[in-house]
Amino acid sequence: MADRTAAVTSRVSTRSVAPADRESLWEDYNSRALVGLTCSSYAEEGLLATQVNVRFAELRMADIAGNEHVIERPPATCRALPKDSVFASLLLAGDGVFYHRDGSVRVAPGDLLLYDTRRPYLFGFSSSMRQLLVDIPRELFTEHCPGAAVSTPTRFGRGAAREAGNTATLRSLLLGLVREPHTTDAVAARDTVLGLLRLLTAERLTGADDPAAGSASTRAARSALAKRYIDHHLHDPRLDAGRVAGALGVSVRHLSRIFTAEGITPARYILTRRLESARAQLVDPASPTPNIADVAHRWGFSSQSHFTRVFREHFGTTPGHTRRPAGAAPARDAS
Repeated sequence: MADRTAAVTSRVSTRSVAPADRESLWEDYNSRALVGLTCSSYAEEGLLATQVNVRFAELRMADIAGNEHVIERPPATCRALPKDSVFASLLLAGDGVFYHRDGSVRVAPGDLLLYDTRRPYLFGFSSSMRQLLVDIPRELFTEHCPGAAVSTPTRFGRGAAREAGNTATLRSLLLGLVREPHTTDAVAARDTVLGLLRLLTAERLTGADDPAAGSASTRAARSALAKRYIDHHLHDPRLDAGRVAGALGVSVRHLSRIFTAEGITPARYILTRRLESARAQLVDPASPTPNIADVAHRWGFSSQSHFTRVFREHFGTTPGHTRRPAGAAPARDAS
């Protein structure tokens, strides 16, 4: 059974060794944590690179940042260190060129590149770079993205508005996973990533929008991501539909349609989650008796009086009565 939360499994920095040893450290680490490869850098200071590896259910992700360098997986390495996965590489910074048997693909920030780890390739970066790379076992990829063989590397993110939106949504999800892996539902994150990749590949690789991966799946994936973003930013009083839409790479109108399909507005969902979180803190027996003003501030309410009013409207009681210990006199609410 897959772990329910994501976890950082390992990390490395080439700064921990002398310049002459940095490339070999990078090669050794990647052969264990990600994929067998060779590496070279012509920077005067040698290869300066970091990698953080995160596991979420059956998927793994590497957050890789470095200076200019080239990594290669030549035929001999493919034979000696086989890897049966599909890589989804999302470039966040820098520019790259991906060389393969049939040609090359230029990659810019915001581009997503899908490629087959069984086939030889070379990936070069001419300046400082950062990428998020998702390692998807081939069997799992084939199950969720039927018809998407990835026989040649395929770039996403520059097509129709829907493709750009799905790529931006994937970017937001992966960045959130990097920032807070231990609070991430691993299975939900896996399903959302695979759902977005299915949407992208169905349209681009099969030449048509797969009905089974249509608008309902898109809404479900974006709804899950929007709710996750909201839950992680409830403390910010500036949180609103505009900020959530911006994080997902969609318009406020489109975000509203996603929530309307569930019978609620983004603003109402944000308020409800704030109230639920505040109430959970008030009744938590493991917490010291909280100050009402502190609770209001923690969960993003503009004032204590506003918090008290909307709390009463939602729950039919006041924050002070809710936090009252059993048998104690009711606490006085400030209005």
